[in-house]
Amino acid sequence: MNEHLESWREGAAKDAIRDFVARIGDETSSEFVPVDERVAVFDNDGTLWCEKPMPIQVGFILKRFAAMADQDPALRDRQPWQAAYTHDFDWLSQALVKHYNGDDSDLKVLLGGVQQAFGGMNVEKYASEVEEFLASAAHPTLKRPYRECTFQPMVELLRYLEDNGFSTYIASGGDRDFMRPAAVPLYGIPPDRVIGSSFGLQYVEDEHGSAVMYKAGLDVFDDGPEKPVRIWSRVGRRPVLAGGNANGDIPMLNFAGGPARPALRLIVLHDDAEREFDYVAGAERALERAGDQGWTVVSVKNDWTTVFA
Repeated sequence: MNEHLESWREGAAKDAIRDFVARIGDETSSEFVPVDERVAVFDNDGTLWCEKPMPIQVGFILKRFAAMADQDPALRDRQPWQAAYTHDFDWLSQALVKHYNGDDSDLKVLLGGVQQAFGGMNVEKYASEVEEFLASAAHPTLKRPYRECTFQPMVELLRYLEDNGFSTYIASGGDRDFMRPAAVPLYGIPPDRVIGSSFGLQYVEDEHGSAVMYKAGLDVFDDGPEKPVRIWSRVGRRPVLAGGNANGDIPMLNFAGGPARPALRLIVLHDDAEREFDYVAGAERALERAGDQGWTVVSVKNDWTTVFA
């Protein structure tokens, strides 16, 4: 069988993955996990694809904000439209870093703008705009299409786990309906296995038929302690493998395994400024927890021979 880990260097991280999969797949082992209980969950931004200088979804949102600011000059001096209009990526990036460190003041401003931008849109139109954006937009500094900003080693890991009986899920703070159009072509994960933040929805009927529309309000922000809750509500099982890269992923990684099952917990460390980015902001507590509790740290620089697909 092709092990699908060709872009992983030999070392502690690759050994931990192979050893864990072998142990839970051995029917003679006390750590054996039946196939129907082999659930693996992964964060998206910074874990499966690039999140700097800002998450890819934020690029999509910025495009919408900029169009709104073009139509209404009064928005140009207000955040988050000001950041979009002036291409202030730092404000947006810092809003997320502040969130991971417990300060949601700027994140609330950003989410308030998102509610105004997409409230009242139907779900099919939103999905179509996402697909169009991902098909045409490029990363602002890596100068490669966003669709080519997925991490090749993580895609290989998904295939390896599936070949060994795992059901793989995305569990991300990103918008569920932004990730769904990308999940199949980029990761091979079906839409029903995408767990994420979501806006309120409502069913409407008019002279054109029926539709599901977004409300101008957030239903769930799937980050931090909300992640295990959403995983359980959607899957009905604890994962036995969880991968993330930020402080907001700590509860999800803690939830893996539980008292009755073994667990493998992966933290992606972004330490390769030459091929991707080098940063720990927003991941300090996660990396500290990894060191204290023996979680597996995956170094972009040292563990991956190739970064992008």
